[in-house]
Amino acid sequence: MATLLHLLFFQLLLSSASKAQMPGFVSLDCGGKEEYTDDIGLLWIPDDQFIHGGQTANISIPGENPKQYMKVRYFPADSRKYCYTLSVKTRTRYLVRASFLYGNFDKSNFYPMFDLSIGATHWSTIVISDANVMEVRELILLASSPTISVCLSNATTGQPFISTLELRQFNGSLYYTTYETQFFLSLSARINFGAESNDSVRYPDDPFDRIWESDSARRANYLVDVAPGTEAISTEKPIDVSTGERPPEKVMQTAVVGQNGSLTYRLDLDGFPANGWAFSYFAEIEDFGPDETRKFKLVIPGLPVFSKPTVDVQENAQGKYRLYEPGYNNVSLPFVFSFGFRKTNDSSRGPILNALEIYKYLQINFGSQDATAMGSFVSHYQEADWAREGGDPCVPASWSWVQCNSDQQPRVVSINLSRKNLTGNFPLELTKLPGLVELRLDGNELTGPIPDFGGCPNLEYIHLENNELSGALPSSLADLPSLRELYVQNNMLSGLVPQGLLSKKIIFNYSGNLHLRKGKKDTSRVIIIICSVTGVSMLLVIGIAYYLFTQRKGKNIPKDKVTSVPPAKKLSTFFSEVATESAHKYSLSEIEDATGKFEKRIGSGGFGIVYYGKMADGKEIAVKVLTNDSFQGIREFLNEVTLLSRIHHRNLVTFLGYSQQDGKNILVYEFMHNGTLKEHLRGPSARERTLNWIKRLEIAEDAAKGIEYLHTGCFPTIIHRDLKSSNILLDKHMRAKVSDFGLSKPAVDCSHVSSIVRGTVGYLDPEYYISQQLTEKSDIYSFGVILLELISGQEPISNENFGLNCRNIVAWAKSYIENGNIEAVMDPMLPDDYNMQSLWKIAETAVMCVKPQGIQRPTISEVLKEIQEAIAIERVSGLHGECPAKVISKKTMGSSVNSDMICSATPEQNVSVPELFVQPGLR
Repeated sequence: MATLLHLLFFQLLLSSASKAQMPGFVSLDCGGKEEYTDDIGLLWIPDDQFIHGGQTANISIPGENPKQYMKVRYFPADSRKYCYTLSVKTRTRYLVRASFLYGNFDKSNFYPMFDLSIGATHWSTIVISDANVMEVRELILLASSPTISVCLSNATTGQPFISTLELRQFNGSLYYTTYETQFFLSLSARINFGAESNDSVRYPDDPFDRIWESDSARRANYLVDVAPGTEAISTEKPIDVSTGERPPEKVMQTAVVGQNGSLTYRLDLDGFPANGWAFSYFAEIEDFGPDETRKFKLVIPGLPVFSKPTVDVQENAQGKYRLYEPGYNNVSLPFVFSFGFRKTNDSSRGPILNALEIYKYLQINFGSQDATAMGSFVSHYQEADWAREGGDPCVPASWSWVQCNSDQQPRVVSINLSRKNLTGNFPLELTKLPGLVELRLDGNELTGPIPDFGGCPNLEYIHLENNELSGALPSSLADLPSLRELYVQNNMLSGLVPQGLLSKKIIFNYSGNLHLRKGKKDTSRVIIIICSVTGVSMLLVIGIAYYLFTQRKGKNIPKDKVTSVPPAKKLSTFFSEVATESAHKYSLSEIEDATGKFEKRIGSGGFGIVYYGKMADGKEIAVKVLTNDSFQGIREFLNEVTLLSRIHHRNLVTFLGYSQQDGKNILVYEFMHNGTLKEHLRGPSARERTLNWIKRLEIAEDAAKGIEYLHTGCFPTIIHRDLKSSNILLDKHMRAKVSDFGLSKPAVDCSHVSSIVRGTVGYLDPEYYISQQLTEKSDIYSFGVILLELISGQEPISNENFGLNCRNIVAWAKSYIENGNIEAVMDPMLPDDYNMQSLWKIAETAVMCVKPQGIQRPTISEVLKEIQEAIAIERVSGLHGECPAKVISKKTMGSSVNSDMICSATPEQNVSVPELFVQPGLR
């Protein structure tokens, strides 16, 4: 019997220990119903005590998956946010991790996209592109208050959902930065090099449960450009990891070494270009002779300043099998990050690398200015549903009963808690909201006196009726300068109504207070009637005036003009009067003289035919004659005249004027001597003289500058809507200009869903096609296709060139680029004088531009910057003789490139991301 009791006691201890796990660990199974301990010893608990709202659903995906990923909690696709609230210790660092496995839980196959926030700070946009692939986000923060909130909001497609939410407490100075009160650290890469399997390393091998991804489990486009001679090594000997960020011993027991003298890698960094925290982890785990050495330098192409420090792991770590952790607390990094380690001349061994971590600095949004007061207010009503919405009252979305203004740090302007069962004395926190305009607390059970609202000088509407408020009506209410409505009826107020309120021109109701008396005649009701009558009178006057105006205006229109013109013609005539008033108008005879009566045809398209012309002053022109006289054709003509009359940029084709005479609609432009980009990539011009890579980059730069002007230099923004290689024209110096604005639109005209999608097949943004919602990111997609044309020379749509079951250049090119095989995409006609780094940079940029969702695509300014950096790489390679292998020919290309073949720019030529802080610090 005693033995049985001892056994039961021992089992109880084990159970308690498993539930205790690491201090500061919280693992929420979102949508789960019970507690359980998983295979690695982590205790998972249901999330329903940490979140208000949402529903749960089961998911089913192929293969065996941990229990915590078999359910999700999902939320309505509305304007609200849904927040988890987690308790933390202030001044303590935590890792926060959220995971999202869609699994088609809603049976809609409609991939969700929504925002993830930490408090008021936008953390990430979750974009699901594969139902069976999990999206994971991690960040490190310093807790500044007793709770943190993780919020889901702003569903663009589908419904926001979450699979798991985890909190891990750090000890001591792990991940300390001098910027931690202003910036979070958002994880971009955490890699275990030389891993012996595809499995990640985490708890219990890592006591802080960081997830170290295996370098052998490569995601598409994650780690490529691995140098020849890269080998994995490992040891079973213990490693001293008691310093720095304390990577797990299991991670440090494996590494890669560059047997040929170098290690090179290229990876995509989510959220970059940006400033980041980047550290590498080294431990000497190989045995070599006393005369052998391992010394190497960091190499970042284009940034030679980083290659100055020499690493000697054994010496720097003060012994073998000890951690050495060099890195940068603050460094600017691009999205496509190429880096390597190269042995020094006096080293007998190639470089070694055990692990790597890179985080992006994520600037903290401190939220609304009223967050503290509102947080204190809702703490009095912790059991009420409305008080459990969590997060900031205004950002990224307001609480359902709150409205805020649009300031950078918003203020609460409206509170509506009518009939919400509020009890107790009037909450004084609500008198400390300087931006408050409207307060509705009617229909509750509030007691005690009405407070002084002097802290709310902007109050216009106060509704406190149908409560149990007592005491005198404060005379200070009359001092509110903007007060319009005051409702305090049906309370228990007493004393005299302040004279200031009786004489104030407001809507004022104080009936139903048995012991509240007025001192003088109440004029508020008269004011209401006067205001109402005046308002109605004004409406009548305005209506009559409008009627008389339109009638008189109608009498001035000749009857034949009203009855004889078809609707399309009437509309076009009206538009032409407005649209063409600022443009130069040519006579038809001038155009005929210049073109020899339309003798030399130089092009054609859906709009019409283009002719060559030469004016009397010798100026060469291109004359476009409208052949489509439908309403749509006329509208496109007028649209182009309207836009080109007011936009001027060196990278937009110059519009000279128009002609409308004898039924002809004609546009006149400057003549572009070298035709279209399309002709130089695939037409007769391509066979005569193929564009080299630097010229293709310059054309892309010119076109991007023109588009950047449309997107950022015009107000409102202009969306081209028909970008394609045939609409990029080349002048006599082979400089590019964007043309053809017949389909272009100001962004303000695109705020509604259009019933007609316009554009060219192959260049048309699929998101725009599906949603019919046009944004400037639709132009980015089209420009990404043009970049792929520049790389490959291929047309956007082909039945023969892209293999079986593929007609589209985007799908074809992405499949090769994301697998590191750019050679399969490159134009076979492209001359050999290019640098592989610049080619990869443009390929990566093109892939970003053609992402399926617009929110994933870069802006045109970001694209232009990447193009300019690629040009800088090319010019450095072509002008300096410091690099013996400055040009990588197609014969030496492959998915891996030796770092000895990569040229670095000098500091003066370096093009880098602007620093957010001071100089990067090497630790």
